[in-house]
Amino acid sequence: MRPDTPAEHIAEAERLIRTATRYPEDQEPLLLQAAAHLELADERERASALYDRLLASEPDDPHLIKALQASNLWEYGHEAEARALIQGIRTAAPADPAPWEVIAEALENHDELTASEECFTQAATLLIPENAPLTRATTALLTGRHRVRRLLGRPHDDWDMVADTRHIGPIPLDELHDPKRIWALGSDDPAELRAEIARLRAELGDRRAALSRPFPVALLHWPERELAELLTSYPTLAAEYPSHAQHLEQIESSLRALAASGTTNLGIVTASVPSYEAFAASEKTSPASPSLLAEYATTLAARGKATPWPPSPTSPCWCTSGKPYPECHGEPQR
Repeated sequence: MRPDTPAEHIAEAERLIRTATRYPEDQEPLLLQAAAHLELADERERASALYDRLLASEPDDPHLIKALQASNLWEYGHEAEARALIQGIRTAAPADPAPWEVIAEALENHDELTASEECFTQAATLLIPENAPLTRATTALLTGRHRVRRLLGRPHDDWDMVADTRHIGPIPLDELHDPKRIWALGSDDPAELRAEIARLRAELGDRRAALSRPFPVALLHWPERELAELLTSYPTLAAEYPSHAQHLEQIESSLRALAASGTTNLGIVTASVPSYEAFAASEKTSPASPSLLAEYATTLAARGKATPWPPSPTSPCWCTSGKPYPECHGEPQR
């Protein structure tokens, strides 16, 4: 289960911080996730300390960390510092869409709508050359820009039209971003209330999908030799893995079932016995415990070790057979 209460978010943040200490090569993604949990628990000063710690360590993505720091600082009263960070990011003009989206949304959340639109437009101008294909990240920029312009009452321009056509949700983007829709929540008309609840559910689904991206649902894959070594060392795990072939089939069938249920951002993490034993030691748990397997998979995914599933039709199968995925575990009859 995902953390829900403040106490659960704090516990998860502390677990991620411990993991970052053990795996310094993965410190940046782990501490960013920990800071996100602390923000959700309203422990914003602790989150700010983590951002400062990352910025002092020559991170791979300093602009994103500064953007997250700015957003967090503004939320607990450090507006001037947040504005300075935002201006610094805009001056630096990073080529990654993520920090632009964070700072534009921070401005939007504090009713700086004109500045937010300018920020989104600056990012789109910089990162979306004419006739260049849109990515998920650049599409998110246009979607945010569309929302802010709708709140400002701006007429649609070409980029707004692109955002409309790229939106695939059940509620049209123009309707989702209608400033008047919030008024329906105070209506006495049940039909209006039901319609607004449907819109909010659609928007919440998009938001949940966005929030889930840093936390992929990943299944554990044991290569044949590693699985044989695991079961030799820990026979009690044989009930979890009757055979290597069944293990591979179970991974594929589980991922297909998750995809069919609407779960996104699926992945596979490859296990090894030494890594698993080291993880068990760090958790002060026996490697023979079946309950440790899922936690091990989650930790590997949190460290950025997950390979996205499904592979593209031209890619080798995830099982390392060497065959193209459609000719191996990606066969339609499976």
